[in-house]
Amino acid sequence: MLWYLYLAAVVVATCLHLWLGKRPVSASRCVEALLLNLLVFFVGLGGLVGFLGHTFKAREIALKIGWQPSPFQFEVAVANLAFGVLGIMCIWQRRGFRTATGIGFAIFLLGCAYGHVRDMTLHGNFSPYNVGPVLWVNDLAVPVVILLLLLVRRHLALTQAATPESNH
Repeated sequence: MLWYLYLAAVVVATCLHLWLGKRPVSASRCVEALLLNLLVFFVGLGGLVGFLGHTFKAREIALKIGWQPSPFQFEVAVANLAFGVLGIMCIWQRRGFRTATGIGFAIFLLGCAYGHVRDMTLHGNFSPYNVGPVLWVNDLAVPVVILLLLLVRRHLALTQAATPESNH
């Protein structure tokens, strides 16, 4: 479970980003820094680690989820690799790219969460990688926070565009 390390990295990187930045700290800057770091660490680094796990430790990961190993794990691995690359690219790419990456990642992981909850309720699968922190933090909380940050960022951008001071 690396999610707690990703979370620590997000907090530290966001604080450094805001503290060392040249622009004054504002709500939009805080949202942007937090969103960027969630995308880089949870989506990017997490995606790359997920790729490695589902590729090179496929049997072990499947059993920890409470499933039998399957060739479909490689497809999950490649999806993780794709999001990992997109998440890392968010360092250099801006607005629309980050929005698309965040929405795609959220859909993927919320779909995974649905599958885990369904497996838990229908089959009583309470294996460590099916429920617990993997489900509640990685598959539910992080995608929801990313989606909320995208909405808040959009709202702040619209609000700033509508204020008379921002038009000077």
